[in-house]
Amino acid sequence: MSWISETKYRWYETLAMNIIRCGRVPRHIAFIMDGNRRFAKSEHIPKIDGHSKGFEKLAECLRWCLDAGIQEVTTFAFSIENFKRTEDEVNGLLDLAKEKFEKLLAEEDKLKQHGVRIRVIGNISLLPLELQQVIARAMICTEKNDKLFLNIALSYTSHDEMTQAVEAVLRHGSDTLESEDINERLLDECMYTRQSPAPDLLFRTSGESRISDFLMWQLSTTVLYFTRVLWPQITIWNFLASILTYQRASHHLDNFKEQNCRDEKHLIKTSSCFTDRVQSFLYRLDMYRREFLLKLSKVK
Repeated sequence: MSWISETKYRWYETLAMNIIRCGRVPRHIAFIMDGNRRFAKSEHIPKIDGHSKGFEKLAECLRWCLDAGIQEVTTFAFSIENFKRTEDEVNGLLDLAKEKFEKLLAEEDKLKQHGVRIRVIGNISLLPLELQQVIARAMICTEKNDKLFLNIALSYTSHDEMTQAVEAVLRHGSDTLESEDINERLLDECMYTRQSPAPDLLFRTSGESRISDFLMWQLSTTVLYFTRVLWPQITIWNFLASILTYQRASHHLDNFKEQNCRDEKHLIKTSSCFTDRVQSFLYRLDMYRREFLLKLSKVK
């Protein structure tokens, strides 16, 4: 199954997509792809087959996002909490992830054609080494693509992300930063998501109305959309309904976003911290993280 589905729309689906595109389309949408196991149970198939169906639905959903004009997608693929599941299920999920990333590498030209850049966010050091290597290669080989950014949260929780951000400051900034340099904006630049804007829309399936430790730092101005449909069962109509919900709700957030923007500009203007010291620290941190991926991608 390809990472980007070759969806053929019916005429009325094309019409609906075009109507939705006349309104404000979210720049960045995040998905909590919940319900694969319940789908497998309802279909009387193995759990891992339910997860495979979930990946097929992701490929279809990425096609919808491309055609709707969405620029960035973040998916919650595997939580650190998922390591507590049975050994067979965890191993099956990680083997499936490795298989799909290898498939991605085989489709490098297709991803380049569509302009899809892959970024994996999460504590990948907790994953098997072979999976870390193929993830690193996928990130390096797509890093120049710039039409659709696909962030895959793998071995991720928000609590771990915030902890890693603080550890990055302590580990890499001890000889550069001063105490007055530590603020919200600096920590934001140390998150796994530092290269991404906050999500405009969070879409969760399967009837659960909670965040599940996903992007908690980033969601203060995000429209939340919950549906009872299981992830492998969503259709283009569920997708378009979420965009419509965003369009109806987003204007209420405009004033709040403008105030946040003013507060951030005031912080930058009045603080002496975001100058050479901080810029030097962030540059070194980015270089360290990229060198880590380069070395990992070349390990045999």
